[in-house]
Amino acid sequence: MTTKETRIRVSEIFGPTIQGEGPLIGLPTIFVRTGGCDYRCEWCDTLHAVDSVYRDEWTPMSVDEVWSEVERLSKGCPLTISLSGGNPAIQPLGSLIDRGKRDSYQFALETQGSMAQDWFAALDHLILSPKPPSSQMSFDLNALKDCVAAAGNGPRIAMKIVIFDEADYAFAKCVAENFKAFPVFLQPGNHTPPTGEKDPIDLEGILQRMRWLVERVTEDKWFDARVLPQLHVLLWGNMRGV
Repeated sequence: MTTKETRIRVSEIFGPTIQGEGPLIGLPTIFVRTGGCDYRCEWCDTLHAVDSVYRDEWTPMSVDEVWSEVERLSKGCPLTISLSGGNPAIQPLGSLIDRGKRDSYQFALETQGSMAQDWFAALDHLILSPKPPSSQMSFDLNALKDCVAAAGNGPRIAMKIVIFDEADYAFAKCVAENFKAFPVFLQPGNHTPPTGEKDPIDLEGILQRMRWLVERVTEDKWFDARVLPQLHVLLWGNMRGV
C-alpha cells in the first residue's frame, strides 16, 4: 500500500534575513511560513497566512519541495529555520524537521500554544506566544501546558507575549507565574494591518508602548522579563518576505 506523501501548506518561504523578535532576535534565519490558523487575532499582522480569503495563495508542498527551496536560499549553509504562520502547529512539520536535522540546520517554531504536537520535542527552540485579552481570543492554560509537556527536554522554551495595555500586561504576569522556568519576552503591540507593501507604521505608538513597558516592568521590579520591539517592523514596516 502506498503511503500518501506529507504535504505542507506554505504561505511563503524567504530569507536569509534576521529574526525580528523574541529570544532569537537578530539571528540570521530562513523563514518557512505556513498557511492556516485556528485563531483570528484582532491585531494580526500576518493575515496573508491566516485569513481563508488567501487560501488560494497557500501552496501544498512536499518536504522535498520545501527543502529544495530552503537549500537554494541558504546556499547550503545550515542556518536556523523559523517555522511560523499562521499557526505552524496545525501543519505536519515533523518530517521537515527530520530532513533539516540531517544537514545540521536548527529549527525554531513560534505558536500560540493552542495545539501540542509530538514533533515539538525535535525542535531546537519553541517560542510560545499565548494571545492576551487585546487579541479577542480565548486563552487555554491547559493547552499551553500540553505544548510544554510535548516538547519535553528537547527545545529551549520561551514565552513571548504581545502587550497593548494594562490588561495584556496582567495577562503576561499570570503566564509568567505559571511557567517560571522559562524566559519571558514582552513585545509592544503593532496595530498596522499589512497589505503586502512597505506600509507606514504607527512608530510613535509602538515606541510609546515600548517606553511604557520598560517603565512598567521597572516599577514592578519584574527584572526577569525582557522588553523587545519587533525589529523587522521598525526596519521594513509590515512588508511580506522580510
